[in-house]
Amino acid sequence: MLRLRRATPADLPAIFPRTRALNAHEGIAVAPDALEAALRNLLAEPTHGGVWLIERADDGATAARDATVVGYAIVTFGYDLEFAGRDAWLTELWVDEAARGSGAGTAALDQLDAELRPLGVRALHLQVRPENPALRLYERAGFERSPRYVLTRKL
Repeated sequence: MLRLRRATPADLPAIFPRTRALNAHEGIAVAPDALEAALRNLLAEPTHGGVWLIERADDGATAARDATVVGYAIVTFGYDLEFAGRDAWLTELWVDEAARGSGAGTAALDQLDAELRPLGVRALHLQVRPENPALRLYERAGFERSPRYVLTRKL
């Protein structure tokens, strides 16, 4: 059984190495101390968004200690009149290599909506490189290509 669990600051040791692996995989240069500080801030301040652990658990498992973390999803919040309120960005979705192809990504995306709706999220966005095999996963999960370009300016 795959499930999502909202992470807490105590989950930092399970998340941080995976965020570093994602950044290395994507060629994103972020200093480890800056990355760790930003992750700590996100975990401590739920108004920014959240981190959800993707866990594999036996059918009877209820506690976090009874589950194995196989990945994570990070969502950050915004606000847009086009969506009549809060929107969010799925900024990271990571599934450990050993769990890829097992349905963990699909399960996480399916369950994420139920986590975000009670938080007032009305639209979920993401960015993906065109060559990323996960593009098919996102399209199967109902994400559509936007007719807009995402432009970024670092401040």
